[in-house]
Amino acid sequence: MMRVSSVLLCGTTTLTSTVAPVHPNTLRFTLCPATSTTTHSATTAIAPLPKPFLSSSTPSKPTNRAVQALVSTPRVSLQRHCKFTESEELVHDYDDDDFVVVNFYHFLFFEDPKAEVAKHLSFMEGLDIYGRIYVNEQGINAQYSGPSKDALAYVEWLKEDDRFSDILVQVSPALNGHAFPKLKLRYKPSLVQFEGGDAHLPLLDPLMRATPLEPSKWRKKLEAANPVDDPSKENSSSNYILLDVRNGYEWDIGHFDGAQRPDVDCFRSTSYGLSESEVPASDPLADVDKEKTDILMYCTGGIRCDVYSTILRQRGFQNLYTLEGGIAHYLKREGPVKWTGNLFVFDSRLSLSPSTYKPEALTKAIKTEKNFSHNNAFAKCYVCGSQVCELRHRNCANIDCNLLFLCCTECVTDLRGCCCVNCTTAPRLRPVLRGHQRYKKWHIYRDSDSELLSNSTA
Repeated sequence: MMRVSSVLLCGTTTLTSTVAPVHPNTLRFTLCPATSTTTHSATTAIAPLPKPFLSSSTPSKPTNRAVQALVSTPRVSLQRHCKFTESEELVHDYDDDDFVVVNFYHFLFFEDPKAEVAKHLSFMEGLDIYGRIYVNEQGINAQYSGPSKDALAYVEWLKEDDRFSDILVQVSPALNGHAFPKLKLRYKPSLVQFEGGDAHLPLLDPLMRATPLEPSKWRKKLEAANPVDDPSKENSSSNYILLDVRNGYEWDIGHFDGAQRPDVDCFRSTSYGLSESEVPASDPLADVDKEKTDILMYCTGGIRCDVYSTILRQRGFQNLYTLEGGIAHYLKREGPVKWTGNLFVFDSRLSLSPSTYKPEALTKAIKTEKNFSHNNAFAKCYVCGSQVCELRHRNCANIDCNLLFLCCTECVTDLRGCCCVNCTTAPRLRPVLRGHQRYKKWHIYRDSDSELLSNSTA
């Protein structure tokens, strides 16, 4: 799904996660440089044929007339022509210059995916879009940011192709400008990072994927299994399992009520229901009836669930359901009913509150959900174990540790942004960051000891 192995943290860094032995709810990262393959087409025709080689330069002004026409199209025109599932909301929520983050994915067969990449790059000329857009033989997976006029122009252009007419597009605000450091639009063998890749999986066969449930039906499923007005009936349905198909650190800041914490630090290591012999106690699919048990799967945007459901289908699980559009789509439609905490996102924003997606839904949820609260008691400071006020991860200031962890404000001050006392005496310390600041690209600290020392002293 991403160009990083586990989570994009700093610029063009590829981060590979390993389990932190000191705490069950955290993870540690090994740092390694990422290689960018972003290219841009020099083609200038209105409907260009893909060129076999694309230049790496980005023109300062649009050279594609089709792009210029879309960028200059009045807002009302976008509303008239868009086929968005939530067109009115997408158009009216944002002004042309408001930065937004757009997410979508779609499974379809591309006979020549590299030619498709070239076609998209040609259209992108002159558009202010940064992000990760991956294409292969089985589809496209996109997460990108940009001014609303540019971000929506790309989606409208895409939807003019009948193959993309029914994709679910999700938009959320990016208040501090771009949420990604650069544009990476390229061919990628796997649309998501999974052990062994996903090229061999039958992603194009909808019958092999789980049955998608729109948010309202998902909510009814959860309410039927765990009635709100009778706490004694918690987990009343023995033939029901709620599966969080994400990472442990994502669960740490928000999850659906009743979902247990994933015992993995990166999606590629997910192994629910895969053991042939002795099944670990942490696997919620251990010893379940594959023909009678309803498996409800959810993730951030939906693609990880779709991919993993094909694996479970091949393993004999019959009643598989996914949350259509993922958590983001649910919060937009239903608000935080049955949801606790914030939503982890794989961009510079890192954590979004439910009110980000639909403030009015939050108000409605408070009125209608009898046991609704803003309780985040499940989220604990990694250092002292106290409840944290802000559901947002930070990285250890020790660059050779770089642990991603939750921390209270007192411990941030006492340990100078580090995760433990030992890290405070490490030779390479980054400056203490407060608030919502993010560290610079990691290689800046790696390659510049003088700047690192001066920043730490300051």
